[in-house]
Amino acid sequence: MRAFKSPAKWLADVDADAAGMLIAAAADIALIIDRKGIIRDVAFQSAAFANEFDQSDSWIGRPWAETVTIESRPKIAEVLHDIAGKSDDRRNPLGRHVNYPTRDGVDVPILFSTIPVGNSGRAIAFGRDLRALASLQQRLIDVQQSLERDYSRLRHVETRYRILFQMSAEPVLVLDGQSQKIVEANPAALKLFGDRDKLSGLAFAGLVEPESRGALEQLLASIRGAGRMDDVRIRLADHDGEMRISAFLLRQGEGQNYLLRLSPVSPVDPHNLLSDSKAKLLKLIESAPDGFVVTGNDGRLLAANAAFLDMTQLSSEEQAHGQTLDRWLGRPGVDLNVLTANLRQHGSVRLYPTFLRDQFGGQTEVEISAVTVMNGGKPCFGFAIRNIGRRTAPELIPPNATSRAVPRSLEQISELIGRVSLKEIVREATEVIERLSIEAALKITGDNRASAAEMLGLSRQSLYVKLRRYGMMDAEALGVA
Repeated sequence: MRAFKSPAKWLADVDADAAGMLIAAAADIALIIDRKGIIRDVAFQSAAFANEFDQSDSWIGRPWAETVTIESRPKIAEVLHDIAGKSDDRRNPLGRHVNYPTRDGVDVPILFSTIPVGNSGRAIAFGRDLRALASLQQRLIDVQQSLERDYSRLRHVETRYRILFQMSAEPVLVLDGQSQKIVEANPAALKLFGDRDKLSGLAFAGLVEPESRGALEQLLASIRGAGRMDDVRIRLADHDGEMRISAFLLRQGEGQNYLLRLSPVSPVDPHNLLSDSKAKLLKLIESAPDGFVVTGNDGRLLAANAAFLDMTQLSSEEQAHGQTLDRWLGRPGVDLNVLTANLRQHGSVRLYPTFLRDQFGGQTEVEISAVTVMNGGKPCFGFAIRNIGRRTAPELIPPNATSRAVPRSLEQISELIGRVSLKEIVREATEVIERLSIEAALKITGDNRASAAEMLGLSRQSLYVKLRRYGMMDAEALGVA
């Protein structure tokens, strides 16, 4: 502590009351202690701070050591011992950190500095609340521990990366995103390029044959723009055979690098070739006039043949990849859900009638047969889609038509489901039943219309109206009236 240079000159007229107010204002808590360690007076800077302590009103007359927590009492004893030993040295206040119990059970840390006053052995203890400082210290410790945990985790991740990088049997390179120079290479890459000591820092394009550099540039540009790109084949300088190269974009802060993986293009293994019959079957499916698509369990297209592309007016198979079949099939959110639900339950679906939409809004009536197959432990679906638009299908004729063709059986009624409303389907079913009943009555009565009308409970005139309506007058013209 650095004291005033001439306090006697400037503070000579300060009385005891003024001194007490100065002491109370200078500290959060101030105690007057006698030579035996008994508290003779107490001052708090604020009443709110005083109310936080447990029984602070009863401190006067009690030993100082009894007002603090148990673990702080040895420190109070040391303070009193030092006061007694240095009672004549007023320039060296002693500071101790002690804890006080509070009403809510949380200890309050107080830093006390004691100054002996007078020749009677009394001393004044100035206390400063350390909770704000303790909170900052605790936050600092928490942040430091968090940084240490993150640093340890990053070190573990880097260690695993280094181990994988070094143990990879395939050549792996890291290129700088701007200069496309080699930043790092694993042992397999060093072996591929002849254990060059100065492989780092070389431009990777210089290690590639000139005719393959265009494919390399296109690969890196696509990775930089779209984030992904299919593998490409290149040829390395001074190496025979092609290499398949895969690239991945690595972002590091504001910069970016490329991770390249090289693998030789292996010759075709004859044991992995399809048999002639399987190859012919695949070729037949690709060239079939009916559409054929393969989707994943989520209904997204994995493959499609040329007929399906023609039905949907797509120019290439890539336009269909990743798209859901629901985009072109029947009623959105209905037909595909019905098909996939039946496939998951029964494994196959036969002759499901619906329609297919093309890219320009046109519709084609189709029948779909589908089957479920397992691929790598996961189900996928195959859909055979046949155009039935040229078939003779039942047509709906306005009710007031004088002559029209109606469905010949109830089986044909099922073909209308999904194409027309339920009200029209019910009307068509009623007409089918009515026509079949008239035909049966004429057959039973030997084409006698009078008897048929009586059997059906109709007047003869009503029967003639229905015969004209169903186009049966000419067919029955030779019948007996």
